[in-house]
Amino acid sequence: MGVTIKDIARKANVSLATVSRVINNKSEGVGPETRERILNIMKDLGYYPNRIARGLVTKKTNILGLVLPDISNPFFPSLARGVEDTANKYGYNIILCNTDNKTEKEETYISVLKENYVDGVIYTSVIRNKDKSIEMLLQSKIPFVMMDRSVNVTDIPEVFTDGVSGMQQIVEYLISNDHRRIAYISGPDNNSPSEQRLEGYMKALDHAGIPIDHTIMKDGDYKISSGYQCMTELLDKGEGFTAVACANDLMAVGALEAMKERGIRVPEDISITGYDDIYLAGVLTPKLTTIAQPKYEMGCLAAELLIKLVQGEEIKDRQIILQPSLVKRESVVKRSDMLENCSHR
Repeated sequence: MGVTIKDIARKANVSLATVSRVINNKSEGVGPETRERILNIMKDLGYYPNRIARGLVTKKTNILGLVLPDISNPFFPSLARGVEDTANKYGYNIILCNTDNKTEKEETYISVLKENYVDGVIYTSVIRNKDKSIEMLLQSKIPFVMMDRSVNVTDIPEVFTDGVSGMQQIVEYLISNDHRRIAYISGPDNNSPSEQRLEGYMKALDHAGIPIDHTIMKDGDYKISSGYQCMTELLDKGEGFTAVACANDLMAVGALEAMKERGIRVPEDISITGYDDIYLAGVLTPKLTTIAQPKYEMGCLAAELLIKLVQGEEIKDRQIILQPSLVKRESVVKRSDMLENCSHR
């Protein structure tokens, strides 16, 4: 027969109620030393509480689901760390679900999380629309928060960064360096960060009186390979742009490789910018000018918001919009400096 809470209580010389409070992560009436002693005894005896079975009774498992589209993208681990650190601080554990940008995997994972009686879900969707996965969550009545996404539905809490402002900042920085032919490599369609960043790009050009030229705009998918492919196609067209703004840093990495293969110098021949400020941005050659998103903070805030929902607290602000910031590095120079470099070649 397995170890029971009676065995734990007997060895710790405490009541069953005290052991139960520790197992259920309740602090009332349990001192820190007693809690630590009970946890150590549980570990020594190999006692692992069945959270799902307990959840059937208490309606709480102290488990949160985290659904991300692509954990291989260096942007998302920082979000996940913020979620995990905050959840752990409040006594919650995390189940991580990576969907590989596939809506069918999203739907499968939502079903799995429901079956495991998670207390809530933090959800970064593949597409922007109020899709089947969101409908499943709404119907399940499981509290959830959208992270790094905006679906513009009043009752759905959201935490994301202002992508319009971010891309507008960096394109205006290119314009301030005398660039007027600025190519653009966007993210995937039907994705709120992609849509916001495209809007920011177009808004910056419009404010500067620069016509939007769709011949120097390409649709990527946030991966290195698409940045490479899009940049190759732009260069093959020979449209004479002097700068390229990429909707994320990974696509900028691919674009840099495409230019390197053609013998194009960055920034002497073409300036380039990214978006996200992942760790690669600061170690590339040249170091990448980009937009920094408060990734860790976004994860922390999403977790805090979800935990408030789970605990039944009143939520006054259901939409938290964080502000990005411009990070100036080596991949952008003034157009006049580029012309001077050309004359000396």
